[in-house]
Amino acid sequence: MTPVRTAVIETRRLTLLPLRVEHAREMAGVLADPALHTFIGGRPSTAEELVRRYTRLVAGSPDPAFSWCNWVLTERAGPGELSGTVQATVTPHRTLRDETVAELSWVVGTAWQGRGFATEAARGLVEWLAEQGVGTVIAHIHPGHGASGAVAASVGLSPTDEWHDGEVRWRRRLGA
Repeated sequence: MTPVRTAVIETRRLTLLPLRVEHAREMAGVLADPALHTFIGGRPSTAEELVRRYTRLVAGSPDPAFSWCNWVLTERAGPGELSGTVQATVTPHRTLRDETVAELSWVVGTAWQGRGFATEAARGLVEWLAEQGVGTVIAHIHPGHGASGAVAASVGLSPTDEWHDGEVRWRRRLGA
């Protein structure tokens, strides 16, 4: 599998910018609300912790079969401030030959929620992944997280009967 490389993705209202280490300090503020961790656990990362994490993410996976694709969100017509992230870990499928799978996640800072940014960003990401030849997208969503389930459903993912670490696996075949 050829590695998938991030690129700028534009949607109607958002620009998805490939993650850079320099985004860490601003993103620490965007992601500072402990409520964002209600379903995923943990606590907000400090700016220093995000610098270390983003340094690892930007360097890429040590396994060449995995592509770590990460973006930050900004409004196209806005002041240029960051508002959230989307990511996809792209891997070869373990049982289907010649198919790639992308595991998706998204988070929008509390101050920017309720405007459809997560849905718009996830839709733009899924469309971009389809153009890259990804065959299936999946997301792991806590069964109590209605907002994330709504985002997944709006981009065509459906819940399966598979569970992973207390979350339901949602799936969509692309190009079918």
